[in-house]
Amino acid sequence: MTDRHRTYEVLGILMKFHAFPADVQGKYCLVEAVVPPGCGAPPNHHAGETEAFHILEGTFEFMVDGKVFEAKAGDHVRVPDGAVHAFSATGDTPGRVLILNAPGEMHDTFFTGLGVEVPDDTTMPQPMDGPPDVARVVAMAEKVGMKVVAPAGA
Repeated sequence: MTDRHRTYEVLGILMKFHAFPADVQGKYCLVEAVVPPGCGAPPNHHAGETEAFHILEGTFEFMVDGKVFEAKAGDHVRVPDGAVHAFSATGDTPGRVLILNAPGEMHDTFFTGLGVEVPDDTTMPQPMDGPPDVARVVAMAEKVGMKVVAPAGA
């Protein structure tokens, strides 16, 4: 296992890295995320990285290739390589989700590059101070090969 910091706050979400790609011969990145209601990821896509979400607690709204649906504890959401997708936690309490990215380097660099290191015993993210720095998010996405897509009607 690599000797790296493993817990970050990223855009209002607490992310605990259970496996960095370097831990598993470059095969995947596995992150457990605590997502407050209303937080999530904007529409985005990334060629070369497959993504999957396994809902541990709470409810989420997902959009994958234009199809919008709810996912709740026990559900597994697959995002094909390159598909436009987004998600947000819904309900009154934070959701908890495992996020698997393969091979994962892109997401490792994106999340840790945008995130702020927090103590490993942190269990909930701090509320964000204002809206996210969209230009910084878009620049980091472009740097790693992701594309943030404007929502329909925006």
